[in-house]
Amino acid sequence: MSNKVTIHTVAEACNVSPSTVSLVLNDKPGISQETRELVLETARSLGYIPNSGNIHRTKQHLSTVGMVVKMDPGLIPLSNPFYSQIIAGVDDTCRDMGISLLFGMLPVNRHNQPVNVPPLLENSLVEGLLMVGTFIDETVYAIVGDRQLPIVLVDGYSDTNSYDMVVSDNYLASYQAVEHLIKSGHRHIGLIGGEPGCYPSIAERRKGYRDALQDHGLEERYTADFNIHRTQGETETALLLADNPQISALFCVNDNVALGAMQAAQKLNRRVPDHISIVGYDDTYLATTVSPHLTTVHVDTLAMGRAAVHLLSLRLEKPDAARLTITVHSELVERESTVKK
Repeated sequence: MSNKVTIHTVAEACNVSPSTVSLVLNDKPGISQETRELVLETARSLGYIPNSGNIHRTKQHLSTVGMVVKMDPGLIPLSNPFYSQIIAGVDDTCRDMGISLLFGMLPVNRHNQPVNVPPLLENSLVEGLLMVGTFIDETVYAIVGDRQLPIVLVDGYSDTNSYDMVVSDNYLASYQAVEHLIKSGHRHIGLIGGEPGCYPSIAERRKGYRDALQDHGLEERYTADFNIHRTQGETETALLLADNPQISALFCVNDNVALGAMQAAQKLNRRVPDHISIVGYDDTYLATTVSPHLTTVHVDTLAMGRAAVHLLSLRLEKPDAARLTITVHSELVERESTVKK
């Protein structure tokens, strides 16, 4: 009977969350004395036996995680279809592992520099941090560096190689998406979105576009540059198409930008895909809410969130292990917005 008793069994009997039970059993702070005594007594009465692999390393068991998500000017992370799925993957995995999840937002300016930092970075309960979509600069490092917390960057970047990371293969996937357009007969392909000095993941997508054209002997570059967090670029795309009517395909740095490109094409009476093919990136829910449905690069953002929690747990258990980068591979999903010439 005792072998079947789990943390979830104890939690249900006490009418508390599994993460609360985990905190008590690992002698962590933040739980009232009354609740602590209730959980311990219930665990004893039910015959709860800790996992034998954890008996000698309770202090290394990850029980409270802080997740800090970049907040671009005027945008809430949960409204971003890319980051919202990463957040969902983190939350789902923490629930499965009985980990308490604390959430904070890191406001940044248009250059991705922190405007201020959340109190979560100084929360003493936090045993590890997931930094989602953030660039760790001197401001952030000054706060978290001295605490020596394990940190995993999720679609995040740093000037150093000091952190574990979970990223998608932005460069290769973009290269392959543009190569698909080239193999479909397109010779005049535009790049929509981003600007010099943009966030590294977007910069990698732009580089994939340029290198694919270069490697296939296509010299013409057509670019609509703009800050993707301020606009979808409908105006910029319309100007690019009006000035370059020979363009037959567009590669857009994300799905939201692709929707703006579709609107620009329609206003110029250029039907998608009959007159112009359009490819997006991320494969968010937006891709199938438009007509025609959008050909786009699928990124498994749920898997990125899940992998990040496991990588953080590993780092806490093995602090001296070599730094790891998990790359989630992406693939092109062909729908209705592209055709062969």
